Parts: sequence; structure tokens; C-alpha cells
Amino acid sequence: MHVLIPAYQPSAELIGVVTGLLRARPAVEVLVVDDGSGPSYAPVFSAARTAGAHVLHLDANHGKGFALRAGIRHLDDVRAAGPVVTADADGQHAVADILRVLDAVDTRVDAPPHLVLGVRALDEGVPLRSRIGNTATRLLFRAASGRRLHDTQTGLRAFPATLLPWLLTLRGDRYEYELVMLLHAARHGVVLRTVPIATIYLDGNESSHFRPVADSVRIYAPLLLFVASSLSAFAIDTVALLVLHSLLGSLLVAVVGARLLSASVNFAVNRRLVFGGAATPWHRAARRYAALAVLLLAANYLVLAGLYGLGLPLLAAKLVTEVLLVATSYVVQARFVFARRHDRSGRSPGVHA
Repeated sequence: MHVLIPAYQPSAELIGVVTGLLRARPAVEVLVVDDGSGPSYAPVFSAARTAGAHVLHLDANHGKGFALRAGIRHLDDVRAAGPVVTADADGQHAVADILRVLDAVDTRVDAPPHLVLGVRALDEGVPLRSRIGNTATRLLFRAASGRRLHDTQTGLRAFPATLLPWLLTLRGDRYEYELVMLLHAARHGVVLRTVPIATIYLDGNESSHFRPVADSVRIYAPLLLFVASSLSAFAIDTVALLVLHSLLGSLLVAVVGARLLSASVNFAVNRRLVFGGAATPWHRAARRYAALAVLLLAANYLVLAGLYGLGLPLLAAKLVTEVLLVATSYVVQARFVFARRHDRSGRSPGVHA
């Protein structure tokens, strides 16, 4: 079993985490990834190595996601066996909780691919920026995946070694990597399991290297890309609807023609940029998208005709209709249209036993 700890300019808390882990579980292997912390932090990493950790140094700071992937790649290269848990270097994960999450991994050969998440209560005593950020991400994650998860930003995560190749395929070099992991898990049939852990914030979370603006943009990028794609499709659809309706006078023909045009653009953009659909066979995704488009078209026409029939101007009725349907469209595309096919064991392509 392995503990993977990405670390950037860590305090002496890192030494305490390593020492505590090896004292409580001598058989565990601790891998610390120095994410380009610089020469002044060499004594901390040297002490971690003396305490029993293996330390992997990166030449420059690339971000938490990059450091996690570097550690995962190392474990994959050495053909690590048994469960792996990722933990933070700042002492905000108790040793007992790290081991509990690690022990919660199902190591049976026929176990489905899964992630075990150490979930915090996030109630009183949590810094305001952390509470707001987690609430926003939790709501967006539920809208995107249809799954309810109380703590989407936890860095305490465990998984069987069979997931290492899959984790290496995920994009994101900084904090967004962890949200991408959850979004792809939801789409690719990787089960999410939770274990309650203590909520620990030392000194108001001052040790965190999280950049509120830049890293928030990166974290929400997968969801923002879909919103941008949807807005582009909406603009095309709306212009085409108004033009066709003024030329032909038929609402049904205008709705169908506009949707055919906008759906073609939306499918191409979402498959390539939003959902990483290059891994999904084009013909299968196209069939699924076409089925979704027909259902959304019917819903779009019924809602639009109803609002228009009630006297709402066509443009206003269109705006209301699209707002009502955009969340449904995202969830279905994420979980059905661009989802990978799984084999009978439940494993996603690229995940090998």
C-alpha cells in the first residue's frame, strides 16, 4: 500500500505526517513529490527522506495536478500493487483518517473501479473562502454528474492500483485535476465511495497555495467550457430561428431547421473540447447525440410553443426555454452521449487488472 503526498514549499508538518504514517503502519510506502519547491526547502525533504519516505523531485513548480500525475506515473512505472491514497502535505489530514481511507479500498480482483473520498463535514470553523468554494463546486458537480457529493475538493482520495493508468489520462496541472477526476469518474463508471474524516484547517488555512481567482477559473473550466459551448449553440439557434420564422412563417419548421444547424456545431465542439470525446467512437456518440437532440427538440418545441401561445414574445420565450433545458442537456451528454463503454467487469477502457 502506498501514500502519495504532493508538496510545494511544505512546512515541518510534512515530516510529522511521514513519521506518523510510518509509526502507525510500518509496511506503508510513502512517496513525496517535491513540486519544485526550491533549494531553501531541501532540509524539509531531506528530513522526510530520513523519516522513511521516498522523495521525487520536480525541477520546477507545475501545480498539484502535475505533481499528482508525476507520483502516479512513478507508481505505475514500478508496477505498484495494492491500494494508493493521496494526501496533503500540510497536516490537514489526520494520520488515522489517511489510513482509514486507504483501508476502505476494495482490493478484491472482481471489485469495480472505484475512488474512496475522505469527506469533511465543512461546518463551523471552516474558512469562508473554503466553504464558498466547496459549496459552488458541489452544486456544479451535482448538475454536471447527477451525483450528490458533499465534499468535492477533498485531497484525501484512495483507489486500487488498477486505476493508475486511467488517472494518467486525465488532464489538468493544478487544482482542477481533482475536479476533472470526479467528473470523469462519474462519466466512466468509476464508483465514488465516501468515508467521513475530521475537518482540520491549521491557522485559517494560511498554508494553502490555492489562488482564489486563477485556480477557481481552472477548477470550473470543464463546466465553463460547456456553458460557452451552449451559449454559442444558443446564439446560432436563436438567429436561425428568427430568420427562418420570418421567412417561412412556420414555427415548427423554424425550430427544426435552427436546431439541426446549432446541434451540428454543438456536437462537434462538445465532443472535441468539452467532454474529451475523442476517446468515444464517433458513430456511437453521434447516435446518442441524435437521440438526445430529438428529445430536446420535442421538449424545446412544446415549451416554446406553450410560452409563445401564452403571448410571450418569441425571443423571450426562446430564452426561457433554453435556460430550462441547458442543465438537462449537460447531464445527459456527460453521462450518456460521451460516456465510455465499459466491459462486463465494469472497468473503463485503459484500466487493467
